[in-house]
Amino acid sequence: MIVFKLERERPAFSVSGESLFYVKDRFLRTFEYSTQKDTQLIPIRRPGSNTLNQGPRTLSYSPTESALLVCSDVDGGSYELYIIPKDSYGRGDTVQDAKRGVGGSAVFVARNRFAVLEKSTNQVLVKNLKNEIVKKSVLPIPTDAIFYAGTGNLLCRSEDRVSIFDLQQRIVLGELQTSFVRYVVWSPDMESVALLSKHSIVIADKKLAHRCTLHETIRVKSGAWDDNGVFIYTTLTHIKYCLPNGDSGIIKTLDVPVYITKIYGSTIFCLERDGKNRPIIIDSTEYVFKLCLLRKRYDQVMSMIKNSELCGQAMIAYLQQKGFPQVALYFVKDERTRFNLALESGNIEKALESAKKIDEKDHWYRLGVEALRQGNAGIVEYAYQKTKNFERLSFHYLITGNLDKLSKMMKIAEVKNDVMGQFHDALYLGDVRERVKILENVGHLPLAYITASVHGLHDVTERLAGELGENIPSLPKGGKKASLLIPPNPVLRAGDWPLLMVSKGIFEGGLDDAGRGGGAAEEDYDEVADADWGEGLDIGDVDSLPNGDIRTVLDGEEDGAHEENDEEGGWDLEDLELPPDSETPKTANSNARSSVFVAPTPGMPVSQIWVQRSSLAAEHAAAGNFDTAMRLLSRQLGIKNFTPLKSQFTDLHMGSQTYLRAFTSAPVLSIAVERGWSEQASPNVRGPPALVFDFSHLDEKLKAGYKATTSGKFSEALRHFSTILHTIPLIVVETRREVDEVKELILVAKEYVLGLQIELKRRELKDNPIRQQELAAYFTHCNLQLPHTRLALLNAMTVCYKAQNLSTAANFARRLLETNPSNESQSKTARQVLQAAEKNMKDATQLNYDFRNPFVVCGATYVPIYRGQKDVICPYCSTHFVPAQQGQICTVCDLSVVGSDASGLLCSPSQVR
Repeated sequence: MIVFKLERERPAFSVSGESLFYVKDRFLRTFEYSTQKDTQLIPIRRPGSNTLNQGPRTLSYSPTESALLVCSDVDGGSYELYIIPKDSYGRGDTVQDAKRGVGGSAVFVARNRFAVLEKSTNQVLVKNLKNEIVKKSVLPIPTDAIFYAGTGNLLCRSEDRVSIFDLQQRIVLGELQTSFVRYVVWSPDMESVALLSKHSIVIADKKLAHRCTLHETIRVKSGAWDDNGVFIYTTLTHIKYCLPNGDSGIIKTLDVPVYITKIYGSTIFCLERDGKNRPIIIDSTEYVFKLCLLRKRYDQVMSMIKNSELCGQAMIAYLQQKGFPQVALYFVKDERTRFNLALESGNIEKALESAKKIDEKDHWYRLGVEALRQGNAGIVEYAYQKTKNFERLSFHYLITGNLDKLSKMMKIAEVKNDVMGQFHDALYLGDVRERVKILENVGHLPLAYITASVHGLHDVTERLAGELGENIPSLPKGGKKASLLIPPNPVLRAGDWPLLMVSKGIFEGGLDDAGRGGGAAEEDYDEVADADWGEGLDIGDVDSLPNGDIRTVLDGEEDGAHEENDEEGGWDLEDLELPPDSETPKTANSNARSSVFVAPTPGMPVSQIWVQRSSLAAEHAAAGNFDTAMRLLSRQLGIKNFTPLKSQFTDLHMGSQTYLRAFTSAPVLSIAVERGWSEQASPNVRGPPALVFDFSHLDEKLKAGYKATTSGKFSEALRHFSTILHTIPLIVVETRREVDEVKELILVAKEYVLGLQIELKRRELKDNPIRQQELAAYFTHCNLQLPHTRLALLNAMTVCYKAQNLSTAANFARRLLETNPSNESQSKTARQVLQAAEKNMKDATQLNYDFRNPFVVCGATYVPIYRGQKDVICPYCSTHFVPAQQGQICTVCDLSVVGSDASGLLCSPSQVR
């Protein structure tokens, strides 16, 4: 069964300032938002003229001229232009004669101009209020509807895209691929636009640059922008919001579909399907809160948390997803959720507060792991005690150098009959006599004898030897010299890691009083802040052990120590009878931590800052991001073969980092080396990376290449010039003038590489004199320095003269004399060749060389490409090639793909400003 609509349900309306114009029945009506007064203006259709589904589809209003365009699907698309008399409010009952026309769409584009779409010719007709054509423009894309896009601009819609067309300049200002757009809603400042499709919404800026896309499973019906820049829209069943970053949510559920016309604060004005205006009051707290988070207006966020009832799992999940667990912490009442959020945000004191209330082994374990990560030795110790994890606790005392408490751990293990724990603690302490005692007690007399013997405990050895009798184990003699395995004594007993002195964030302190009872968490944190907890070990946790109360074991030892100290006098302070303290001992230095906050979240690595701020391949390579550096070079210069650049990439990365050794037990610190650093520079502003390759170094390479060429060391010279071509893509200069010099250096190096390759190829072909002459001739057409050009001409003249190609040799002699050589022998030889050639101006063999026709030499095949012939070019070094070399690696620079598209060399920040 197929159901058809007999009449369009959406009322046609247009918003202008504080007024809404809409069509209801056969009348045009207006609704004033400020007074909520609804007024009938004029009838727009004659009674009885209704046909099925032929009602008004869109309205367009010009406020200065009080003119209204009513578009409908009559006759395949038509419009009617009405001028609203100022005295017609509520009076008129007769239909005025409207100006009519045929067109797919019609909208006002200026005060007294409107545009009409002529689909048959894909043109837009600009008309005045007399319905006269003023201008015609052909549209840039096949268009089936037009919308207003600012004064003089149209938004043109096709099946799969929209574009903004400037009617005056006849240019496209922006284009965007999108699904079929049904409605277009501009923000009040015309800076943003929402493109509404059947099941999606696309948000873009005024140039149609895409911002976000939102997909809906239920049909999107209408939308409008609120004062905060949030897009509010309706579906068949809900009012929803869309933030600038694409986050969305439900505001209200609808009983019947409505069409949003205007939003004032928390009031949404809508039209129902029967044409009634309906104000809807909404609670905008949720999306305003998210918008403040998005725009980092944290003062407003804090105010809303204190004064609003923002709660729910959805809000908590949103805050976690967006990286604000410290904010979500203040919404949560459930202690388990608070504990998880506190760990995620690194808020160790809040986590401790929740862990004490939950008091479960798993939560204490997780708290200990996080405290260990933050270096808070006190809370680590406390967590291990609460979980009775004595193995971890013993190792914790070992690595922090707290040997006194480690000794007590050994006594606890003895009381618990934990032989392995007791033995491990003895190993940690280096207490050999205790190890021998343990081995003896458990019946391992041979092991006890060996241990005592190798450690020099002769009295114990003799006693055990008597007990063993004839079963005394024998010890190996000779061999390597034995070394004593005793743990080193701690030089410094470790406590909490030092924390940065930072001011509390806006969500800390100010929000602590907003629902969690003030400073309870801070007190908890102070209680466990210091790893040095005096003499107490919180032995109460082992009171229930089967071997009785451990306190007697430790207190007796401590009492003995006090008696020894009493002999020296002291302060004679009497003990106070105070109530028992909490399980967590107070820290001895609470004032020292009064201004200490948790360690800040890790900042962005310097290498990542370099990558985000730069489009220069050299700086990406220096940051160690070789992948993006290669992509940039591929896009800018068409480079595909990165093998010659491997060493340069490595040198750049290593040269932009230096390494500092801290303590023996600490890892090596990697320090980024910045270009142009000075003591006056702000420590919070990162400069670009220091680069090992400098333009001045290339100048030295160039001079070395020139010198090797003059000396005839062509292989060495070729290596120098190739190095220049391989280094330039990773050079950074500062000024535009230096950019021009770099580009000029590419051409110079390219000419020498090509010429030297030709000459080296010529020297390989000793059995092919014709090809030798051709290559010598081509070498003279490379753009070299004048002394090198003279040498090339002299060489070509000599080769051709010996082969009896006198005409060609005479040409080289003339060119040599035209350079006015300073070397008299060169001039003399050239004149002699000319004299000899004038007697017989002929060539003995035919060469593929015509000096009269300008040409360039192919960099791969070394054949001339004469003017007018097709060729392809290397996008980096600009070497010419025959078309057959398309897609091959350039043989001159050995980097780029011949004939590939590239944007050009980018080697300076001044090129991207």
